[in-house]
Amino acid sequence: MPYTPGQSLGGLTATLGEIPLGSVDPAGVAWVLQDLDGWDSPEVRSELQQREADHGAWQTPVYYGERPITLAGTIVAPDRAALDDAMDRLRAAVSLTDTLLTVAETVPKCCVVRRSGKLLARYTTDTVASYSALVTAADPRRYATADQTGTTGLPSTSGGLTLPATVPWTISATTVSGQIDAENSGSMRTPLVLTITGPVQQPQILVTMPGGAVAQLTYSQDLGAGDVLVIDTTARTVVLNGNVSRRRFLAVPSGWPSIPPASTVAVVFRAAAYNATASLTATWRSAWD
Repeated sequence: MPYTPGQSLGGLTATLGEIPLGSVDPAGVAWVLQDLDGWDSPEVRSELQQREADHGAWQTPVYYGERPITLAGTIVAPDRAALDDAMDRLRAAVSLTDTLLTVAETVPKCCVVRRSGKLLARYTTDTVASYSALVTAADPRRYATADQTGTTGLPSTSGGLTLPATVPWTISATTVSGQIDAENSGSMRTPLVLTITGPVQQPQILVTMPGGAVAQLTYSQDLGAGDVLVIDTTARTVVLNGNVSRRRFLAVPSGWPSIPPASTVAVVFRAAAYNATASLTATWRSAWD
């Protein structure tokens, strides 16, 4: 049967790179997605040590491991040339380098995957083929598809005046709180990327958790005008102007912060001296297990 480009095939829908699994692509090729194994849960990493002279075992902390995902289904093309082209595009999408996999749930979610097994793509007829691809997300989190972000300057208050008169007149002050409220609506802790733009003297970031605990990040150097310092709490990197590591200048006495599931943290910007042009931008995505 002929298909219309953009047509949904019903059931599972996902996008692997440029391949619209579960729908019809612009060339009129239908990508039927019949299996999405592994999207439901990542692997679990833990160890058990048998107790000596007693029943049971001692268990180490349990962490999620990687997330292997199998994508399988059928390709239906209008002719043999279109089918050959579709299979070539599938091979390119199931890449040895990072590829974005997005699944169209009620809240769309995505992860970054790489090929981790043999790609099976077999002709059934001149216009139909079956496929099965194994890919793995090293980061087990399923992230929201859009970044959440917030920006603030250093805390300040300027202006404000009350005039004496029969009816008091007040001119409101302008306040910069120096704080970003970062919300994770998912079910798993999610990291932050913190970007400081200079000039600023010895910047400091305080992340206040829902229970009141504070994670402190203190940079011991000054940033000049136009300098940009990026702190990635997942990679645990500190990079100045895109290419210079400055990790040794960042103190993290309370550990690297992240946003707990279904929670909001307060990200507070401070410095040794006030500068009106200094800024902090926090970027994050809600994450699910």
